Amino acid sequence: MAVELQILGRAVKAVQYRQHRALDSRLASVGSTLAQWDALRAISRTPGASARELAAATFQSEQAFGTLAGRLVAQRLVDRRPGHGRRIEHHLTPEGQRMLAAGHEVADAVLAECFEALTATERDALLGLLRKLGGEGKAGAVSSPASGTPGR
Repeated sequence: MAVELQILGRAVKAVQYRQHRALDSRLASVGSTLAQWDALRAISRTPGASARELAAATFQSEQAFGTLAGRLVAQRLVDRRPGHGRRIEHHLTPEGQRMLAAGHEVADAVLAECFEALTATERDALLGLLRKLGGEGKAGAVSSPASGTPGR
């Protein structure tokens, strides 16, 4: 019997929603949100990136990322520096690096719980299928800038 695609799509969304809620709730224990931690992760991966690049990496609009980056600067987690031309570069501060590390510990625990029902082989298979759906590995395909990003 064929799987109804709308049911499959909803099941994927339901798992993502539960994972996001768990991450956001538990990240609060270290003083962060999922959106903030994801932004810190993106900046850590590409120090000096522009707001446009970071917005794409975190699946946000440029305006939404700009607002979030402003809050991260106000919290002294990120600093902005002039780059080439009108480019503004984003970098983690030492406090931002500490927050990122604390968030990694929380995320590792949450994600271990989220995926504990799957064997290692099933997790490998799921990752392969999700990457296939995301276009990774296809000739000429553009992979997501946030590949491997849990919860995003």
